[in-house]
Order: sequence, then C-alpha cells, then structure tokens
Amino acid sequence: MIFAADPSYMSNLKPSIPKGTRDFSPAILSKRNYLKSQLTSAFESFGFQPLETPSFERSETLLGKYGEEGDRLIFKILNSGDKVKKADLEALKKGDLGKFSDSLSQKALRYDLTVPFARYVAQYQNDIAFPFRRYQMQTVWRADRPQHGRFQEFLQCDADVVGESSLWQEVEGVLLYDHVFSKLNLKRVQIQLNHRKILLGIAQCIGAESQLINFTVALDKVSKIGKEGVIKELQSKGFSTDAIMRLQPFLSLKGAFETQLSAVAQALEGIEIAQEGIEELKFIYGQLNRQSLKAMSISFSVTLARGLNYYTGLILEVMPPEGIKMGSIGGGGRYDRLTDLFGLKNTSGFGISFGFDRIFLVLEELNLFPASLDHKTKLIFLNFGDDSASFCFDQLTKLRDQEFPCEFYPKPAKLKKQLNYANQRSIPYVVILGSEEMQKKVFVLKNMLTGSQEEHQINQMFKVLQGLN
Repeated sequence: MIFAADPSYMSNLKPSIPKGTRDFSPAILSKRNYLKSQLTSAFESFGFQPLETPSFERSETLLGKYGEEGDRLIFKILNSGDKVKKADLEALKKGDLGKFSDSLSQKALRYDLTVPFARYVAQYQNDIAFPFRRYQMQTVWRADRPQHGRFQEFLQCDADVVGESSLWQEVEGVLLYDHVFSKLNLKRVQIQLNHRKILLGIAQCIGAESQLINFTVALDKVSKIGKEGVIKELQSKGFSTDAIMRLQPFLSLKGAFETQLSAVAQALEGIEIAQEGIEELKFIYGQLNRQSLKAMSISFSVTLARGLNYYTGLILEVMPPEGIKMGSIGGGGRYDRLTDLFGLKNTSGFGISFGFDRIFLVLEELNLFPASLDHKTKLIFLNFGDDSASFCFDQLTKLRDQEFPCEFYPKPAKLKKQLNYANQRSIPYVVILGSEEMQKKVFVLKNMLTGSQEEHQINQMFKVLQGLN
C-alpha cells in the first residue's frame, strides 16, 4: 500500500538546507568545473595519479589522528537496524557519554583526505609502485562553525607522495602551488614555511616538550587570537611563567626568511632536533630560490604550527593576496609515521592541499574566472511547428555531432516567449525558421547580443551555423 503525503504538511514545508552547506547553480557549477579542470591538469602534469576513497570510514580509522580539537569536528554516523540494539546502555547509566556515543556509531564522514589516503596505502601496499604519487578531489565534512570561507561540507583537493623521504618532494609541492596559481592568474599569493622539528626544539628550549600538542595547538592560533591570546591559552594549559618568558623572543621575530631562520638557529643552538629542521628548511628554501616563482612569495613563520598531530617535518600554509579577507587557501607538510597506524612502517609521505572553495571565492572577488564560462549554449533553434521543427532538429543533431553546444525549444510557443528564454540563458544566437521562411527556402540567424539578423539560404544552414563554433 502506498500512502500519499499530507498536502497540508507539504505546503507548509519551507525549502532550506543545513547551515554550512550550499546549492550550486549552473553558473556557479561551470566555474567550479573550470577550477577542477585547471587543478586536474596541473596535478597530472606533475605526474600525480587520480584516486578516490569512500565518503565515510570506520571511526577508528579517523579518530585520534587530528588531535583533540579535530576529533570533536568529525561527523559520526549513527548505527541503524540491529546495530542500534548493541548500544552500551550501562555506560549511559554511569554517565559515560563518550563510551555510550562510541557504541552508537562505528562509522564517520571523512574529515580530510590524508588519513583515508594513508589507510589506502597500507591496505593496498602490495599493489602500489612506490613512491606513490596521487591526487584526490573529493568532499570532506567538518562540524565547524560556518562563516565566510568556512563550510561544514566542502571540496578538498590534495596531492601527496608517499614512500619517499627526499626533500625534493617539498620543493615540488611549492612549485605545484605556484604552477596552479599562475595558470589561474592569481598573483601575490603568500606561502609560509616552518618545520615541526623547529617547534619541537622550541618546546625543548622552554621546557615544555611534554606539552608539545598543547603548545602547537595554541601557537597555531596566533593569527586568530594574537600573541596575547596565545599566551593566555598557554597559561590556562599550565605553562609556567618561565616557559612563556622564554617563548616571547620567538613570537617577536621579524625580517627576511634568512634573517629569521638565522635568529632561530642561534637561539636553539645545541638542540639537535631543531638544527635538523633548520638545515632541511635551508635546503628547501635554497632550491626554491633557484626557481622563478611566478605567482607567490615565500616567508618563514615560526608561529606556523598546523595543529594536526601527524606532521613531522616541513609544514606550510598558503595565504591569499594581501587585502583579501580570507583564511588560508592551502596547506600541507611532511608526515613520517602516519601509515604506521595502519601497519605500514617506515613509509614517509609529503602532501599539500588546495582549499578549493576558498580559492573559488578569491577568484570570484578578483574577477579572475573567464567570461566565456557564462555562455555554454551558443545557439537555439526556435520552434514554429512540425515541418520546420523536424528540419531544425536534423540540423541540431548534425551540429551536436560536431561538439557544437546548441538547443531546441521544446514546443511552438509565442516568439516573444522563446526569445525571452534565449535572453535569460544568455544564448548569443537564435535560428528562426517558420512557415514563411520555409516557403522562401531561407532561415533567419539572429544575433541576440547586437540585435542584428541575417537571412541565409536554407540549404546552407549547416555550413553557416558550423562557422559560428
């Protein structure tokens, strides 16, 4: 039996979508597809192979990889069917909400693409040729507070190399950014570099090595809450007054890349792990200086921490041109032990991510999308009835065989209505072929942009229209 929906209920249903999500109109989607094609072309020109993984993973695959704050932003999927009966009600009675929540869910929407990629590499290690270069463009979900440039559902675009510890991968990652932004004509992009080994060295220097995670999480917020805010957060986490005093000089660093790095090297003299990071940064920066970067400038930022737990080496963040009110539009780094969690040991990786949706907003604000993206259909055949309609449809089919984007108005409506449709769709050309034109064996080609129109012989229609492509 089929039950019809209550019409009174349906009429009161207000159409809406959840906060942090978006609908994409045809005009917006054409721009998004353009951006995707530019990224795909760049990834493949650098030798990366495409990959896709499921939209959701087992909860244990994701949890514990992003730090405490990241874990709180993971969308969990509630169990269904008989699995609901396995909920830990005893944990609920005891007030252990965390354990009860875990018993209700064994799956979660992916938070990023890197952890699922590490899982994939470990799972299919015997089928992969290392070093494995992959790119991935898929949706991710985060239970974050929606705001400008920050969504709960968004597209992430990653390029990673796993199975190789060479620092040339870091050099290539920065060059890939520059290549993409140059193709998009997005100039004056700023890329900030730092190294997790330097951060570990600073933590040792101030006597806070045991609190490394709290240290990096707080430090990573300096652009949002300022130096004073970072100090207050460290104080709330139990950092001593002496530790904070020792940290102050690092928070005040200014100057050119080499100047700042030299000051850090001097301040961390004798701390071996920090010196390793400094030497790696010198190599990467030196090699990049040998290249002619077209779209971006490089700076050193000792406060850049990228709070994700899995980074072990170089970390980087990409900022839009100055004056654009937007957070980072890209980021990434070296991770040496991520696949260890899935049983694959000694497999270093390096990856970068493009903030697709933020880059999209920046391109829109700077009006950098090609104008031609707004006009897909070049021609529409108007419909005046059976005889001319059949002839026009034959020409339509021939043009489409030539990859010519064109349409046929589906019914013989009034001329004004059909022309209004062409205007609303910004279709530049219209073919008018009614009974009068059929008798004269001609057709009219109207330019909707200029308003001009030309009469042509009907037996020359395909040749004339083909010339518009």
